[in-house]
Amino acid sequence: MSKSGRPKFNPVSDMLAGAVMAGTSVPQLIAYAETVGYASYRGLSTAGPSLIAWGLATGSPWMNSGVTSMTALMAKVDLNGEAFLANHTEEDYVDLVAAYSFWVGLASIFLALVGFGKLAGLTPKPVSAGFKWGCALGVVVAALPNGILLMGSSTMKKIVSSEPALSSFLEFLKGKLSMCTGAVEVTKVFWAATHPQYWAVAPTLVFLVGTIWVMNGKSYLPKALPPGSEVIIATALATLLSSHTNYTGGIVGEIPALQGGGISLFNGALQIPVEIRDYKRILFETPIADQFGGSYFVLFFSACIFAAINVLSIMGIANTFESENGIKWSFKREMCAQGVACAAAGLVGSAPVSGSLSRSLVSRIAGTTSQFACIFTGLLWIFCMPYMSIMSPTPKAILSAVIMSAVIKGVCDPKDLKALKGLDAIEGWATALATALASPTIGFGFGIVLSIALSFFRTKEKSKTL
Repeated sequence: MSKSGRPKFNPVSDMLAGAVMAGTSVPQLIAYAETVGYASYRGLSTAGPSLIAWGLATGSPWMNSGVTSMTALMAKVDLNGEAFLANHTEEDYVDLVAAYSFWVGLASIFLALVGFGKLAGLTPKPVSAGFKWGCALGVVVAALPNGILLMGSSTMKKIVSSEPALSSFLEFLKGKLSMCTGAVEVTKVFWAATHPQYWAVAPTLVFLVGTIWVMNGKSYLPKALPPGSEVIIATALATLLSSHTNYTGGIVGEIPALQGGGISLFNGALQIPVEIRDYKRILFETPIADQFGGSYFVLFFSACIFAAINVLSIMGIANTFESENGIKWSFKREMCAQGVACAAAGLVGSAPVSGSLSRSLVSRIAGTTSQFACIFTGLLWIFCMPYMSIMSPTPKAILSAVIMSAVIKGVCDPKDLKALKGLDAIEGWATALATALASPTIGFGFGIVLSIALSFFRTKEKSKTL
């Protein structure tokens, strides 16, 4: 690919590309909301403001941001979402997630100002490979219940209560290995996956067929169709199936009307359908520190780890565009853009956001010429929200298929990990297991510490060979 540099601004091309991005991303937005742990529709109703903020702050014409499978999983695990929801309302949980977005945004700007970019590129490859695989396995674990069980997590709870052996083992993990929150979820999903008597026929068929189609459908479609068309087709067909049959599995459900009508401008002449949450309540009344042992230091440290992990995605995307297209980028600016976007996400109750490689590549292919394209995408999501009731009958199984199709190949065939040898393999697989069985934040931190410890043995090995 030639290094053509920054494309010449063309607003018409940007609006067309923005429309393509808006349409192809809707299933992902809804699916990742399920991963976070709140209602599916919130993924769409909260996506616009953060993308607009990103478009105003980023220096890249093509880079897109949003809630990704990784940020959704990390937010849920860091906040211990399952346990919090068991004792609080969903609205309380949305405030908690929003508060964490603010903290991750603050941490992103802090890391940008202290020059973290010089360290970010030094992350050991075995740690990156292991972390990536551990997170991908976590995404699989989060997606599978809605794919094979009748009502997803609610059915999973019934299974746990009806299986004494499973219940006892989970209690052991929670009591003796409280840090291993990932192990609890992996155990539950592994049990469900290996006991087909609990599978529901209709969701399982939709899930399996949908996953296979999304992974392979592109090769059967006309090349003139925009990237991501296979996702739209799968979601549309599954929605039609649910609407016109007695589909019994979990669905997106009713999308409630916006309370208060949103933001009113020009004496009511323009209504913007966005709900701005009470930031004072989110920042000062939400018990977010309680999720981190009551320590604001631990909270900020976790937010910094979250932000640091996110920036690795941004660096990967930006470096790709620099090497292939000659587009220079600034670490400080993109890190600050992440901070601003996360703050905007917090204002509307969204999970933290980060750069999305798949959406960024689609943006480039679709003919984007400037940041205006992602701003236009955000505006489309906002103003089309009142008409999104068409998604109400969409099966959650097809949304799980969209998520699964993006990660299952890498989980089953971890090429980067398999390529590691010796101490690198120990470092990579240990990081992978810690990420999957504890949490992404703990796994990444553990991997860095282990890499430092193993560097002593690497030094001794090198000295012996000299």
